Amino acid sequence: MTGPSSSPRGEHAPRPGVTWVTTTVGWNGEQLADDDTPPPPRPNRATRRAARRKHR
Repeated sequence: MTGPSSSPRGEHAPRPGVTWVTTTVGWNGEQLADDDTPPPPRPNRATRRAARRKHR
């Protein structure tokens, strides 16, 4: 009988030539915005209704 699927698996060798040093992350999750920048405009009523209709 096999163990549960949540059982830890052994480590495996990475692909040749791939290291943590060479990998890059495209987005770090932070975006800077000026304090003077106004918030984006709210969508109009027709757009909000269409989005709700699509969501249903």
